[in-house]
Amino acid sequence: MGEDRGYGPQALSLNETLLLSTATRREVGTRLCESSDEEEPPAPREGRAEPGRAGEEEDGEEASDPSEGSDVEGEWESESSTPEDGREPEGSEPAAEERREEEVGCSPRINANLVKSPPHSATKYIPPQVRKAQETLDDKKREELGRLKKMVNGLINRLSEPNLPSISGQMEELYMSNSRKDMNETLTETLLNACVTAVAMPARLVMEHVLLVSILHHNVGIEVGAHFLEAVVKKFDEFCRSDDEGKECENLLALIAHLYNFHVVHSLLIFDILRKLVGIFTEKEIELILFLLKNVGFSLRKDDALALKELITEAQRKANSAEKKFQDQTRVRFMLETMLALRNNDMRKIPGYDPEPVEKLRKLQRTLVRSSGSGKDTELRVSLESLLSADRVGRWWIVGSSWSGAPMINDTQKKTQEKVHVGKVSSKILELARKQRMNTDIRRSIFCVLMTSEDFLDAFEKLLKLGLKDQQEREIIHVVLHCCLQEKTYNPFYAFLANKFCECERRFQVTFQFSIWDKIRDLENLSAAAVSNLVSLLAHLIRTKSLPLSVLKVIEFSELDKPKVRFLRQVLSTLLIKTDAEELTDIFVRLSDNPKLGLLREGLKLFLNHFLLKNAQAQKSAEEVSLLKERVELATKALQAKESKLKL
Repeated sequence: MGEDRGYGPQALSLNETLLLSTATRREVGTRLCESSDEEEPPAPREGRAEPGRAGEEEDGEEASDPSEGSDVEGEWESESSTPEDGREPEGSEPAAEERREEEVGCSPRINANLVKSPPHSATKYIPPQVRKAQETLDDKKREELGRLKKMVNGLINRLSEPNLPSISGQMEELYMSNSRKDMNETLTETLLNACVTAVAMPARLVMEHVLLVSILHHNVGIEVGAHFLEAVVKKFDEFCRSDDEGKECENLLALIAHLYNFHVVHSLLIFDILRKLVGIFTEKEIELILFLLKNVGFSLRKDDALALKELITEAQRKANSAEKKFQDQTRVRFMLETMLALRNNDMRKIPGYDPEPVEKLRKLQRTLVRSSGSGKDTELRVSLESLLSADRVGRWWIVGSSWSGAPMINDTQKKTQEKVHVGKVSSKILELARKQRMNTDIRRSIFCVLMTSEDFLDAFEKLLKLGLKDQQEREIIHVVLHCCLQEKTYNPFYAFLANKFCECERRFQVTFQFSIWDKIRDLENLSAAAVSNLVSLLAHLIRTKSLPLSVLKVIEFSELDKPKVRFLRQVLSTLLIKTDAEELTDIFVRLSDNPKLGLLREGLKLFLNHFLLKNAQAQKSAEEVSLLKERVELATKALQAKESKLKL
C-alpha cells in the first residue's frame, strides 16, 4: 500500500467532520478527491481497496467490480462502530449512499463522513415539487413588489400641488388592485426615503407629501394614516435617542405636525411629544419644541388651550431650574417668548409664522376627500406611549387589526378574578344572551353590562368604558332597543338609559332615530308587548326632548294601515295626557319652524282631530275625553303657530 499523505479519512476524526458546515464538507470532500487524483498513483486491485483511493479507482474505471463497493462499505461501517463482522445487508442505506457518491467521483467513505449530519440538526423534508412551487411563488411575489415599488416611487417623484388630484386618484386605484399591507409598507418606505434626510426638507414639499397621506387616510381607510404615523413616530423616537447631528428629527417632527394639521392625528399625540421634549430639556429638545410650536402652536391653542397653558407652565419651571445648565440663554428665552405669544394669541411675535400655505392645502383637501368624514371624526386619538408599544400591546386604534403578541395582563391575581367573573356571567347571563341572539362578542359584552348594572347611570358609564368606535358604538343602541322590546312589561330603565345617551352625543340620537324607524316599518311583525314597549319608550324620548316629534315623519299618513294607526294613536295619547301644557306646546311648536315638515304637520292635525278624538269618545271616560280635547286644541294651535307667519 502507498504512503498515506494525510488526505485519507484517517486525517479527519468523526467529531471534527460533524462540526463542519455542509458547504465546508463538500469543499473538503472535493479537495480530497482532487488532491488524491493528482498526487497518488492508482493502487493495485488486490484484495481490499485502500480506503483513501477508492474514489480514484472508480474515476479510472467506469465499470468497477461491485464487490469492491461492498468491501469499502463494510470498512466504513466498521469505523463507524457498526456490527462486528463489518458487513451490511444488500440494499442498505449506506450502500445506496455509496452508489450516489461513486457517481460524483469522490471517496464514498470520506463523503459519507462529511455529508452525514448529526441527528439533532435534522429538518423537515420538503418534496422537490413543493419546494419548487414555493420558490416560484416567492419569485413572483418579489417581482410584483418590485413593480409596485417602482410605480409608487414614480408617483411620489412627480407629486406637487397641481397634480395632487390625479396622483391621489392613481394611488387609490393601486390600493384597490393590490394588497393593503403591501401598499402601506411600500408607500411608507417611499415617503420616509423622500422626506427624512440629513438636511432640512422644504416645508412645502413635506406638506404636499403629508396631504397625500391625509387624502388616502380619509378616502381609503384609517389604516393608511395609522401605518404611516406609527412608522414616523418610531423613527422619531429612535433619532431622538441617538446623537446624530443631522436634521432627521426636524423632518420627522414636521411630518407629525402636518399629520395633525391635516386631521390625521389628534392633538393628544402632539402634547405627548411636547411634554417628552420639555421633560428632557436639552438644547436639541428646545430647538424641536420651537420648531413644533411654530408649525402647530395656534392650532393647539384652539383645540386645547388648557393643556397648552399647563405645558407653558411646566416649560417655565424647567427653564428656571436649568438656568445654570445652559451657557447661552437666548434660545431658552426665545422659546418662552414664543410660548407666551401663543398663550396671548399674538402671531406677530413668532418670526416666520405663515398659516396661509397650510390653509390653502386644507381647502384642496376638502375638495379631494369624498367621504363625509373629512373633518375631525377620523382623527387617530392615540398617545405616544401606545404607538411606541404597539408591537407589544396591539393597535387598538385600528378596527379589526390582529395581534398575536404576549398577553397584556401579567398579574395572575387579576387573571383569576376575571375568570371568576366570566364564570358567573357565563352560567346565567351568557345563556340568556345566546337565547337573545347576541351572536358577536361586542353584542354579548353590551348585553352583559345591561343585565348586570345597578342602574341606568352605572350602565351608561360601563358602556362608555367599553371603548367602542363608530360601527361598534351603534351596537349599544341596537342592543338597548332590542332588550327594551323583549321585556314582558315595560321597563323604564331602558328609556332613562336611552335618554342619557341622546344627551351625551348627537350621533346616539341619530342612531336611535334610525333604529326606531326600522321598528315602525316592521310593526306588523312585532308582538303586542313589543309594540306597547316601543310606544312607551318613544313617548318618553319625545317628552324629554331626546328625540324630536319629527321622528314620526317616517309614517305615510296617506297609506296608514291598522298596526300603524293603533301605534300612532297610542303614542299621541300617551304624549298628550302625560305631558304638561307648556312642554307639549314646545314639542309641537318645533314642528312649525321647519317648512320641510309641512306634510307631517297636516297629517298630525288630521289624525288628532279625526282618528284620535273619535276613538277616545267611544272608549274613554268623559274626564279623559275632555282633557284630551283640550290638549288636542293646544297641539293644533302650536302646529299652526308659525304657519301663518310663513304664509304672510
